[in-house]
Amino acid sequence: MGPVYLFDVASSHERWLSLRQSAISANVANANTPGYRAQDIEPFNKILESKVVPVTVTSPAHITTGSSVEAQGMRKEKSWETVHSGNSVSLEQEMLKAGDINRDYSLNTAIVKSFHRMFMTSMKT
Repeated sequence: MGPVYLFDVASSHERWLSLRQSAISANVANANTPGYRAQDIEPFNKILESKVVPVTVTSPAHITTGSSVEAQGMRKEKSWETVHSGNSVSLEQEMLKAGDINRDYSLNTAIVKSFHRMFMTSMKT
């Protein structure tokens, strides 16, 4: 498993975070829409587990991967409450999810930066 695989997974995770952020934004935007049901996307670990990542060795010195992890479709989210209008968006719950996404973006960026530095350092020697 080389740096290409790591960067591919990190890129896929960033796309997933972007899709999840869009779903949460739509939930917040529709917080007062009667009958609107809160939505979320499949957890990243389920998407990652469902993908087979083939590793092909073309040379003992080179490893390539052909990985592409795409986020699955939207799913209805279980909300903490449903109001009389049938709307299931809980703004508190959506804000907690937004905080999780912020932390995940920061972690993803820090990991990519660290591995990029290690990769570049190994290339210098």
